[in-house]
Order: sequence, then C-alpha cells, then structure tokens
Amino acid sequence: MEAASKPNPAAAGGRGRRGARASGDDRERAILETAEQLLEERPLSEISVDDLAKGAGISRPTFYFYFPSKDAVVMTIIERFVPAAAASREETLQMVATDPRAGIRQAIGDIYSAFRDRPGVAMAGAELRRTNAEAGDLWAQIVEGWVADTAAIIEFERSRGAVPPGLPARDLATALVQMNERVQHATFLGESPAIEHDRVIEVCVEIWIRAIYGTVDAG
Repeated sequence: MEAASKPNPAAAGGRGRRGARASGDDRERAILETAEQLLEERPLSEISVDDLAKGAGISRPTFYFYFPSKDAVVMTIIERFVPAAAASREETLQMVATDPRAGIRQAIGDIYSAFRDRPGVAMAGAELRRTNAEAGDLWAQIVEGWVADTAAIIEFERSRGAVPPGLPARDLATALVQMNERVQHATFLGESPAIEHDRVIEVCVEIWIRAIYGTVDAG
C-alpha cells in the first residue's frame, strides 16, 4: 500500500526562517510531522533525536524543550490521531439504529484508515508497546475506549430488541476489538498471511455482524 504523503517541514520556507519565526506550536508540529515522514522511510530504531531536530529546523536542546524522547513523539502522534479518527459514540449509535451494517463499517473503517495511512507510525507504536511501559499503558487506554464503545453498541442493540441475548457484551466487544486489531495490523504492515487491503474492512464488518446479530441480515 502506498503511504500518505507527509509535508516536509524542513523544506517549507527554509529552516532558518522557520526557526526565527516559528511559535512553540509550530515547532512542536514540525517535530511531529518530521517523525511521521521519517517513520514511513525507516524504523524508529534508526531515527535519532538529531534527525527529528534537524528535520524540524531546530537544535537538539530545543527538541528536548518539547519532548523528553523520540518515544514521546511517537506516543503523541498516536494519542492525537486515534481519538480524531473515531466517530463519537452518539453518532455511531444513531447510525447503527437505522443501518447496523453501515454504522459498524464506519466505526471500523475510520480507525483502520487512520492506521493504514500511517503504517510507519503503526509499526513504531507496535514496537514501543513491547519496550516502553508508558506506551503500553497508552495503548491499553486506547483499546479500552474501543471496547467500551463496542460494548455500548451491543447493549444498545440488545435493549431495542434488535439482537438476541448472548455472551456478556464486554466479553464479545473485547474479542471483536482484539480481532480487528490483529487482522488489520497484519494487512497494513504487509505480514503473511493477511487479507487484501480492499477486503479487510468488509471481512471485519461481516464477522462483527454475524457475532453481534447472529445473521447477515442485520437491522
């Protein structure tokens, strides 16, 4: 899959000009954009703080004014784009009530798209979860949010009689979210075996529909 193009902060107007006129927010954004760009080119282990500072047009000491480490940069990127990609619970519940398949497809697709467009960030995040306790805690919080939202969808559908009783909603939600995470990561990280990019969303949606509704004719 072709990664989304990221702006090159070092090329936008020249580093000297950026350094002379940039606000604190501009410098932080430049660091984050540099990290996203470099992570699409090489793994986190091959990227240094000097690389990030140079790409953002700042000095190494200035980098540490904004972030304590390169790990913190990656965690900030993930922390920002995951909530932005997720539809609100209320919006999703309203869509599920009128068109379950469309609502679930949107909920799954928005999250998948956020990671699909940043495979390097996704790979760095997966690496950090194994080596950095803070990153592991952050990811656990993100997944907990997905599980809670999915459990709310299941409970909502059961409350309106759209689906029969079944497994505890949280247990089913946890299994579905963890399945999504593993299946989707395998696809956009290019593992083998893996589902093709243009089919992974529909496969996941079909599994969710069958697991929650017990039929393909949801709604």
